[in-house]
Amino acid sequence: MLKGRVHKYGANVDTDAIIPARYLNVSEPEELARHCMEDIDKDFVTEVKPGDIIMAATNFGCGSSREHAPLAIKAAGVSCVIAGTFARIFFRNAINIGLPLLECEQAVSGTESGDILEVDLASGKIKNLTSGKVFAARPYPDFMAKLISSGGLIEYTRKRLANRRI
Repeated sequence: MLKGRVHKYGANVDTDAIIPARYLNVSEPEELARHCMEDIDKDFVTEVKPGDIIMAATNFGCGSSREHAPLAIKAAGVSCVIAGTFARIFFRNAINIGLPLLECEQAVSGTESGDILEVDLASGKIKNLTSGKVFAARPYPDFMAKLISSGGLIEYTRKRLANRRI
């Protein structure tokens, strides 16, 4: 179960807005986190707390296919991202690093920035603790749920190799 405060954005938040291109020579997650969302929300990095949730309208993560964007979000302490829709490459990059994403237009329209959400990834249930509203996102298929709970594709593969279940 995830619980955090919502940081809400509009449609078409691209990867340059998530992590500006001037930081693409940086590969350390902690350094990327210091610049996450800075060009669209200068206060994000000082206000985000571990477990908080990013929410956006549609097409979140569009633009370049860089892995820096979901990595910056995860390193900033964000527990998940909820949007109406995601750019497909961003979606896959996020799953590969173990950053949970949920698509739920109703949750986006029924939630305000600052609301507190409780998210059950296993069932897809999103409860807005501020308003009392409950929303349903589609839960992940088993394989993707295992990737996320393992911390991403690399950690999932390491665990499988360690257990010799290839």
